Amino acid sequence: MADPAVLLVHGLGGTQYDLGSMHKRLKNAGFVTHSLALPGHGTTPQDLVGVRAEQWVEAVSARYAEVASQHEELHLMGMCMGALLAAEVAKRTGHGARGRLVLLAPPIFIDGWSTPWYRFLRPLLYRVPGLPARMRIEEEDPFGIKNEQLRAIVKAKFERGENFHYRWVPLACVREVDRLRGWVMRGLERMACETLIVHAREDELTSLRSADFLVEGINRGAPGRARVVVLENSDHMVAIDNDREVVAGSVLGFLGAQAVAGLGGVADDPRMTADEQSALAARACEALAAVGPSGLWPLGIPDFAWFMPGAHRGSGVARGAKGLSRLLRWGAELRFTAFGTVVSNAGVVIVPTTLAHGDLRSQGTLALWLRAGRLLEARGFPDEPACEDAHFGGSPEPDGPSPAERAFEQAARDVKSLAVPPDQDALLELYALYKQASVGDVQGDRPGLMDPVGRAKFDAWARRRGTTRDEASALYVAQVTRLKERAPA
Repeated sequence: MADPAVLLVHGLGGTQYDLGSMHKRLKNAGFVTHSLALPGHGTTPQDLVGVRAEQWVEAVSARYAEVASQHEELHLMGMCMGALLAAEVAKRTGHGARGRLVLLAPPIFIDGWSTPWYRFLRPLLYRVPGLPARMRIEEEDPFGIKNEQLRAIVKAKFERGENFHYRWVPLACVREVDRLRGWVMRGLERMACETLIVHAREDELTSLRSADFLVEGINRGAPGRARVVVLENSDHMVAIDNDREVVAGSVLGFLGAQAVAGLGGVADDPRMTADEQSALAARACEALAAVGPSGLWPLGIPDFAWFMPGAHRGSGVARGAKGLSRLLRWGAELRFTAFGTVVSNAGVVIVPTTLAHGDLRSQGTLALWLRAGRLLEARGFPDEPACEDAHFGGSPEPDGPSPAERAFEQAARDVKSLAVPPDQDALLELYALYKQASVGDVQGDRPGLMDPVGRAKFDAWARRRGTTRDEASALYVAQVTRLKERAPA
């Protein structure tokens, strides 16, 4: 594929959410993002017992090879333990000619301000028979987050038992991270790729000594190959904390892209010629005439936004896949006709047009923001907004979760306290529907024969391939409702 790609690797006990909005920010900047669930992750902490560091490295290496076969330009990026894995895979594969390396809060040394003074005793504990598998290392306040509001949200999620991050990991798993740290520390001068390290000065888990060690080691092979960005207002989870915009801007700049701001905020350089802008505007007008605003989504970035002014049921911003679903619920019959002369400048296209819906003919102007061959957003400006308000009626939908989303969240909480525990088949079905509703089609490689539980979960999820998230969510809620109605024996 011609589009550049980024392979993102999550941290210990985590998921892709460790990287906050980086998936979306990278996609909006024109990158294709790929990820994976590391062995032992995405299920329960007990599944980490027995997982070896070699398995993590092999999983990332296999995913790297798969993605590399699809893209000419490929960058590697990891968070925390994922940064260690990205660095080690970059070293072993000779990554460099085809892309760059981004390391977010790499824990070369576990010596942050909140780590206990007796941390050096870990190797002794590893030798106690049976202890590494039984001893739990709990995730505790401040959860690697400096932002108080966000920290409170994370704490509440843990208390509700939401499966967005493991609340604890076995000591045996920390032992494997220590082994991985040792591998990364050796042979850094062999690193062949330009490397960006992002590290918080007040990281609770790992001090700036980690970033300094990496920069010094990599630059021994080629001076200037590695550099560091130091954050002054974040803790360990740098991609979601107070400096997350600094992180996003630094990463996108390092990878040769510009950050795309929110609604109305676009880069000065559209990275398109005048002819390319005109061609994309023409395709957008054709889509608006043929199928309406929903036809713009295939031409847009993943977070494409459609904006309608006024005070009716369609007013406001319809953004991304969720926004498209909302738009189709009320405005599937919207069409635009009578396009006037197109005027464009610096990635913004203005075109007079008429919105048609039933007996409504509302004249106005449409503004399209374009960048790098994609639509960023579209806004309608009617000459007489009151006419559209009267025609469509209703009130703008409030921000926040929809009723269906709230029902799904409640069902996810209810399933943890069922009076009658589900049997194995029901558990697999619940798992598959939850993953399909929250993630989409199955991701990663099918576990091997030595992991029958993981293999069964993967197969159950794979059987739901093609089911939309809305459909999977509704089926999940219905399944939980049926299980709740079962009376105890």
